[in-house]
Amino acid sequence: MPLKDLPADALPREKLLTRGPGALADAELLALLLRTGLPELNVLQLADKLLADFNGLPGLLRAQPRQLALVKGLGPAKQAEIGAVMEIARRTLAVELARTPVFDAPAKVKDYLALRLAGLEHEVFAVLFLDSQHRLLCMEELFRGTLTQTSVYPREVVKRALQLNAGALILAHNHPSGLAEPSRADEFLTQRLKSALQLVDVAVLDHLVIGAGQTVSFAERGLL
Repeated sequence: MPLKDLPADALPREKLLTRGPGALADAELLALLLRTGLPELNVLQLADKLLADFNGLPGLLRAQPRQLALVKGLGPAKQAEIGAVMEIARRTLAVELARTPVFDAPAKVKDYLALRLAGLEHEVFAVLFLDSQHRLLCMEELFRGTLTQTSVYPREVVKRALQLNAGALILAHNHPSGLAEPSRADEFLTQRLKSALQLVDVAVLDHLVIGAGQTVSFAERGLL
């Protein structure tokens, strides 16, 4: 059933225009992207099913193209639209962080990292390199690992910070298990990196651990 054939009070587009996007549920927002459903599922039911299958919007937006290609009802056009929405969100946050010191927008830093790292099937260690005014220069995924661990080499982090003339940085990694609680190994690594970077006058402002729907900040916990 096309979206336009739903009852007037169930039309996500009309609801968005009259009450704003914040009034829509996740399934309604997704339905606006999908536009049409399947013979056996209207578009809202299809949206609900996709959210359930991918554990919500974050999981769906981070799904790999090969995963989306296996879903009945998601042709190339819809796959492209989902990918485009994800990239628009990433780029918007990156531009905002490049203009504003990260201390002025801690929530945006967490959102940006969640968009980049949450839901990945393997562990990634990334670094946000910042200028002397703590504005974003770039984010780089420096090390990739397995489901449970990643080897991180402090020398490479220091080398890259010097190449970019960074004044500070924020460390980040994901936990594919979905649990954002830092491990003892995470704490030890943070202190090693902090000590190594202090030698070249680069400050470590935070280390963020990204899980499923949660981000833990070392700075907020007093672990730095």
